[in-house]
Amino acid sequence: MTTKQTEKAEPIEDRNALLEKALIEEYLHEKGYSHEDLKKLPADVVEKLMKEASQYASLKMEEVQARAHFIKELHNDTSPLEK
Repeated sequence: MTTKQTEKAEPIEDRNALLEKALIEEYLHEKGYSHEDLKKLPADVVEKLMKEASQYASLKMEEVQARAHFIKELHNDTSPLEK
């Protein structure tokens, strides 16, 4: 029995994960920090900042999802505007 080796594919990163990372970066930037800066801060400060950044990202992602749902509903509405 012979088996054919398959090529290893690069893992595809979740689009939501990319958005979440970008939003966390945005939050940190607004607070005057970068990920590099976090390495120099005390652990308790980093934990607090990352919790806040995570909450910020979650809320923004919910907002994006709600807007996308709303737009989808608008596009799916086939009722005529004028009668």
